[in-house]
Parts: sequence; structure tokens; C-alpha cells
Amino acid sequence: MSTSTARSVFMGPRLRRLRRDLGLTQADMAADLEISAPYVALLERNQRPVTADMLLRLARTYKIDLTDLAGDGGADHTARMQSILKEPMFSDIDIPPLEISDIATSFPGMTEAFLRLYTAYREEQLALADRKAPTLAGTASHSDADGFDASDPVAEVRRFLAARRNNFVDLDDAAERLAQTTDGPGGFVERLKARHNLRVRHLPPDVMLGSVRRLDLHRRQLLLEDSLDTASLHFQLAQQLAYLEMEAEMSAALAAGHFTTKNAEQLARRALGGYAAAALIMPYSAFAKAAETRRYDLEALARQFGTSFEQTAHRITTLQRPGQEKVPFFLIRVDPAGNISKLLDGAGFPFAKHGGACPLWSVHSVFRTPRQIVTQWLELPDGQRFFSIARTVTAGGGAFGAMRVERAIAIGCAAEHAGQLIYTQNGAGPAAETPTQVGVACRVCHRPKCAARSSLPIGRELLPDDFRRQSVPFGFSD
Repeated sequence: MSTSTARSVFMGPRLRRLRRDLGLTQADMAADLEISAPYVALLERNQRPVTADMLLRLARTYKIDLTDLAGDGGADHTARMQSILKEPMFSDIDIPPLEISDIATSFPGMTEAFLRLYTAYREEQLALADRKAPTLAGTASHSDADGFDASDPVAEVRRFLAARRNNFVDLDDAAERLAQTTDGPGGFVERLKARHNLRVRHLPPDVMLGSVRRLDLHRRQLLLEDSLDTASLHFQLAQQLAYLEMEAEMSAALAAGHFTTKNAEQLARRALGGYAAAALIMPYSAFAKAAETRRYDLEALARQFGTSFEQTAHRITTLQRPGQEKVPFFLIRVDPAGNISKLLDGAGFPFAKHGGACPLWSVHSVFRTPRQIVTQWLELPDGQRFFSIARTVTAGGGAFGAMRVERAIAIGCAAEHAGQLIYTQNGAGPAAETPTQVGVACRVCHRPKCAARSSLPIGRELLPDDFRRQSVPFGFSD
């Protein structure tokens, strides 16, 4: 076997993506590389290997890094396939890891088709769960017969994120490449100036007229409110940079969402912009390694990466890159009235589709102890256990008289992962043997002796209190 043949690789899909990213036809690439157009077609269909000589020619011609071009030989697709095939629905099918690797490498088109079908299946499963959720009178509008609000853009975006476990590999990869050129948040301003000819200016709130960030392309400047704290400032710079340089990756992710309304698509785009900004400030590989090293200590991670508690908590829910998965977390953000303004589920917590969360969960009581972390073991009626970390966060402010909004953040994981967290180290926090018995929501919780109950469970009959008044708000039949 010749040296050239030994170093040959099949990389048709990556070659096709490179050509499309460069806006070239097969004939254009053939002319640039001084080969025939049919030969380019054969390379893209994996019917001919790309030799070491051809790799060098591609790198020189298009000024790209050789390691980026060579890629991982299907390792990403292999990892994603292996992750999906762990699902219970495939448990009775014996598929050796070597077969998965062979399929991902030899049939990348079929692999991509399988991954898309699985993602679509997950979205439909989540939508079906919404349709079958119990409906509270007066809570749905434009609903179908099952109480599902088809016009709710927030619910649609939550399903979009949940189906992908709140992880977008292409955005993470693009962010890591971009982060290497900016040398951290301190280099964002220089990147905006050098690459986009944009000058960053900091202006007072009365001049910004209600905006914290505004891109003025006419004057080639990015305007930022001067009362932003450091973490918020870095985030706004990163988000604008992501919108300018990661448009292709965000558009591809949006196209895969197939949103039914423009509002849902816009909300999803905003979510992806925030995801990309966090990935720039906290690159996946570095952040995932730090998270494990520090045992998921949110405050320590926030100090290390110069981020806020909420930014750090949000990012920690995204560490589910196939093949490099870390502890799966869920996240919820509520205000003092119990309104849920952010919900990310990567840990299988059965959040209520309708109605509020359980008042016994500490996320509702941490407003009494601002900025202090409160840990709690939770046990659901079916016996499932989770470990929760809750703390208040503040939005706004920055100047005397400026409006501040207090919210509470809770992140959590399944009980089997709790031992990896610093919050359970050396017996810290409440004992696992005495969890708080919570429900998903009062309407679907059948615990009979809950003093915090606000409504009768569905399908239970209220007992009369003519002769006996129980100590709980609702006494119902067994």
C-alpha cells in the first residue's frame, strides 16, 4: 500500500459543506484545485478518498487549517448515534459500538437522516405530552379539544430546546473557534473593530432610551448602556458578535425547528443568540472541564469565567454534547408571584404543563434569604428523587432609582448524579434520607396530608366537613 493511499480518508460530507460555505459549485472547486468536476463529485459521495496531497492542496487553496479540514472522521456523528441508541426504546436491539462507528463513517448521509428523524420524533413526543396535559379552566386560548394551546410560542420554543437537550454542537464548535481568536471577553471589542469596523461606545440610560445594546450600522458603532455590570457587558458584546459571525449556524438550527409562528421563531433565535454568547464566554471544552474539576460549584465557576450566577447556571444545563456529556441539569426561574420565566429541562424533571410549581420547593422561599444558596432533596409522589440548588438573582439596577427585578433560580439533577456535586460533599446540606415530599402541581398531586395544597387533585372527591374538619386545606376520598 502506498504512503498516499495509507493516508487517504473519506470526508465527502465535510468537503461538500466546505464547498457550500465558500459559495462554490463543483466546477468552481474543480477549477481551483486543477481537477475535474466529476472527480469532485466522486469525492463528495465518498466514492474516492481524499489523499494527503489533496488535503494539502485544499488547505493552501482556501487558506484553512488542515486539522479543521481533516475533522474527526465521523466521531461527532458516532457519539450522537451512541447517545441516542441508549434510549430505552432501543434497549432490546444489540448494536455493537463498532457497527455504529462504521455506519456513521461510511454512510454519513443516512446517519444525518436518522439524527434528524430522531429529533423530529422527540419534538412530536413533547408536543403530544402537552396535548394530553390536564387543562385548568381559563388557562388556555385558541386551544384544541385536548387543551393544547397551539399558538403558544413559549411552549413551542421550550419543546425545541428540550428535544435537543438544550445543546447545539455546531454553535459550540463555532464559538470555540471564535473564542480562540478573541482571547476571552477582553478581546471582543478588538474583534468588533478589526473584523467589522465597529466602535464600541458606552452611553447613559437616558440616551439609550430603554435599550441596553443597539447596533448602529450607519455610524459603524455598537452602543451599550454604561450602567451594565461586567458580566452583563461581556454577555451583550458576545451576543452581538455571535449575531454577526455565527449567523449560518443559528440559521441552520432555526431551520430544523420548523416553527409554526413567527413569534416562536424569533424567541428561538433569541435563545440561540444567548446560547452562542454563553458559548463564547464559557467555551464548551474549558467550561466542562472546569465544571467537573470544581464539582459544579456555580459560584466558583462564575468567578473563574467572569459570569453571573444565572449565566453560569444556564450554561451548566447545556453540557450534553454527545460523547462528552456531563451531569444533566434542569433549570427553572420564577418571580415572587410564582410566574415561570425560564424553563430548561435536561434532567427529566416532570414540570407541570399547566398551573404553578409546588410551593414546598425552596425555589419559592429563597426570596427570604437573598443571594444565599439553598440546597434541597426532592421526592416526587412516584418515588423519583432530585437534588435542587436555589438562589435569588437580580436583573436591572446599576444606578440609583433604576428598576431592579428579583427572581429565583433553581437548578437540579437526578439523585444518582448528586454525589458529583460539591453541595453534597462531606455531608453538606440536608440529608438525602429526609427529602422534601413535593408534587409536580397540586392538580396532579395526590398526597393526602399536604398543608400547602391550593387545589383539589383531578379525579378526587372532596369530603364534607359537616362533622369533621381536617387540618389540611382539602380532605378528599381515598
